[in-house]
Amino acid sequence: MNMPDFQFDILGGGIAGLSVGYFARKQNLPFTIYEASSQAGGNAVTFRFGDFLFDSGAHRLHDKDNLSTTEVQSLLGNKLKRIHAPSQIHDRGKWIDFPLSPWNLLKRLGPYVFVKAGMEVLGTKFGRRAPGDSFESFALNTYGRVISERFLLNYSEKLWGRPCCELSPRISGKRLEGLNLKTFFIETLLGERSKTRHLDGAFFYPEHGIGMIAESMATFCGPENLRTRSTITRLFHQGDAITDIEINGTTRHAAGHVVSTIPLDHFVSILDPAPPAEILRLAAGLRYRHVILTAFVVRKERLGRNASTYFPGKEFPFTRIYEPKQRSPHMSPGNTTLLVAEIACDQDDPCWTMSDTDLRAMVEPHLVKIGWCTQRELGEMTSRRMPHAYPVQSLNVEASVQKIHTYCSGFSNLQISGRNGCFSYIHIHDLLRMAREIVSHCAPPPQRAHYGSEHS
Repeated sequence: MNMPDFQFDILGGGIAGLSVGYFARKQNLPFTIYEASSQAGGNAVTFRFGDFLFDSGAHRLHDKDNLSTTEVQSLLGNKLKRIHAPSQIHDRGKWIDFPLSPWNLLKRLGPYVFVKAGMEVLGTKFGRRAPGDSFESFALNTYGRVISERFLLNYSEKLWGRPCCELSPRISGKRLEGLNLKTFFIETLLGERSKTRHLDGAFFYPEHGIGMIAESMATFCGPENLRTRSTITRLFHQGDAITDIEINGTTRHAAGHVVSTIPLDHFVSILDPAPPAEILRLAAGLRYRHVILTAFVVRKERLGRNASTYFPGKEFPFTRIYEPKQRSPHMSPGNTTLLVAEIACDQDDPCWTMSDTDLRAMVEPHLVKIGWCTQRELGEMTSRRMPHAYPVQSLNVEASVQKIHTYCSGFSNLQISGRNGCFSYIHIHDLLRMAREIVSHCAPPPQRAHYGSEHS
């Protein structure tokens, strides 16, 4: 493309798409972001419920990429705070630190169960390992049966809606890396003061919710470059290029350099002409897990100290609860707070279409049972639904996604980014890094940026 004709057409106005627009604007490159909903932010927005604020999930900005952190700091200034708030697991009425800490496990599980778990961890290093490449095999081979069954397998099955023998080890992320034979010995011998470095409860968080990141990016991008209520309905292609983009089934314009952050299966389905049958079949096999957020007003100043609490037990309908006030005092007024319980489900599950009355009846008794509040202290309740919250990392999905991406790489003016576009469970700092690289690599040579070395 000639430089005067260069333009980014960005499909999707979540953090992934906004980040591309943000870096393009910094380079004075023309771009347009197309967002299907009425506001930007995608699945990283902040909702208002009366005087309360709550996010579309227990979001946070991990300080894992220095350049990404610096960019968000430049956007938000002193409104981006460094927060120290731990997470825990509810296990049979007890509270277990997460990421898992050997010293905390010793105190909560008791010597007998702890020694048994420790011996299993020791056995995974020197004993015979069970065959298999699933998350179930990974967990058993790495942490043994006690820890895996109590803390990892049940929770993962609830969250992803699939047996762990059908899930990829990639769902574990990096939060389990610190629990190993070394930490078992160090913490058991030296006690809590030696709690190892993998237990870092620190992260960055905007004082009025995670949505501030998307809002600030949208403002920086400029309203003239952001088109909401603009659903991409068809993508026309010829040869090795996407040639035209159709919006809302009516408007069609010539495509520039396309960056797609929309769900990968939807992207494939709107290509015209249609892709080969195998690509369509692979895309149709991709699955996403949806999330229902149930938010309860509680007539107490605070309920705990945790950023998030996880519930592996099958008796609980929710997978995780977070208290927004633990991230920022601006999220709840005065002597009240908010509890947000997340329910992971598929679109055909009965709860996806439940009324707030039925959702409350399902969740409220459990909130009272765990002891954080009484029924009298629970006030108003609201719900929000987040489709396509988690791309389901099933056992063979990586090969399918790779084949789809290989097909898409045949388009010379296409880049794919974002959690749903890449079909990968990635975080905010990853999205900014990917956007930075896309703009740097795709911009015309005279305008390519050099942002320095990468740090993870």
